[in-house]
Amino acid sequence: MNDMTDISEGQEEAVYRIGDLAEEFGVTLRTLRFYEDKGLLKPTRAGVTRLFTKRDRARLKLILLGKRVGFSLTEVKRMIDLYDPHGKNDAQLKVALSKGEAQMRVLEEQRASINTAIEELERTISVVRDMLKEAE
Repeated sequence: MNDMTDISEGQEEAVYRIGDLAEEFGVTLRTLRFYEDKGLLKPTRAGVTRLFTKRDRARLKLILLGKRVGFSLTEVKRMIDLYDPHGKNDAQLKVALSKGEAQMRVLEEQRASINTAIEELERTISVVRDMLKEAE
């Protein structure tokens, strides 16, 4: 699935080709190129081949999680860009917590609306069934 490729000064780091990540995460090549265009992923190139690092893979995982819970790509990028590999990342964690709590409230409101809609539809279906039985 991935190759081990030399990265500067003899260090070895796992490198993934675009097809590897697309297959692993169930996304299209076009999606990965789109994320690259938006600055969310920053692969290196060997000729025309995009080479993604473990860091890119981790970022992709966060992008997809963010999208799945309803964050915009702009919000995801802002949170990811706050990451400091040499720091405590308090700012990133605080922003992630704040945005996560706000999104949780949005999702809970949506769930309540969906539950109400389901209950109303169940009642309507029941009434329609009863009407059909009476008509028979």
